[in-house]
Amino acid sequence: MAVLYVVATPIGNLQDLSPRGEETLRKADLIIAEDTRVTMKLCQVFGFSAPLVSCHRHNEESKAPGLVRKIRDENLTAVLVTDAGTPCISDPGSEVVRACAEEGIDVIPVPGCSAGIAAVSISGYDAREFAFYGFLPREKKDLREKLTEIAKGVKVAVVHESPFRIIDLTEAVADTLPGAEMTVCCDLTKMHEKTLRGTPEEVLDVLKANEKTEKGEYCVVLDLHGVNLPEPERQDAEWPVEAKLIEEMKRGCTLREAQETLIAGGEKKNAVKQAALTLKKLFE
Repeated sequence: MAVLYVVATPIGNLQDLSPRGEETLRKADLIIAEDTRVTMKLCQVFGFSAPLVSCHRHNEESKAPGLVRKIRDENLTAVLVTDAGTPCISDPGSEVVRACAEEGIDVIPVPGCSAGIAAVSISGYDAREFAFYGFLPREKKDLREKLTEIAKGVKVAVVHESPFRIIDLTEAVADTLPGAEMTVCCDLTKMHEKTLRGTPEEVLDVLKANEKTEKGEYCVVLDLHGVNLPEPERQDAEWPVEAKLIEEMKRGCTLREAQETLIAGGEKKNAVKQAALTLKKLFE
């Protein structure tokens, strides 16, 4: 019977591949990989012999239908993997999963490693509820707006970040979310695994002092329980055009002169005329 297994693979330490994951990959007829070069190394270590086919973010939409037909028509046991961690979690795979499900092919998860879940588990934060956001926007303005949006919605958030932007992210958290706490994990489960904890300012000092900060893979957990966002600036309500006309007339203008003044000041001509007609009816 045709089936697709979604198998989590190690995020660093190869011993983290579950016995069930290893058995599933060993029995596979086809392995669908994010990057065949990366997955080939895993296959060589464990002796997996199934043929590999690439399916990544840039070709997934076009390749998914053909892969699904192959799985169905040849009655294959296929395995979907990503470079590291759980497929479809900030990684490719969702198109293949959706297409298989729509074709009636069983899709079965083989759970295991996930950097986000691992980071949350060692954060020490109250994570009975949390949200995962993957990679945040790169532009400073967009990043700060996104951080504010996140803080309005959840109390614990998990994000991924590039080693080249981890300092920018930490600075943005410090400036945008006063009262936040951070757990910054680098190279989880790998030989040089490191975790930083504290306020954004404290974490930032350590990151800037480390000449190797721009190496590794980062997963960040934000504790937003203590964040106090500034109140948005109140904007005065826009006066109706009729009120503006009356205000001009109180200064000594005629109704016609008041109309000309508002139009010269940028008010729409039709709106001013309509407001003047309304006032004329009231005056009458």
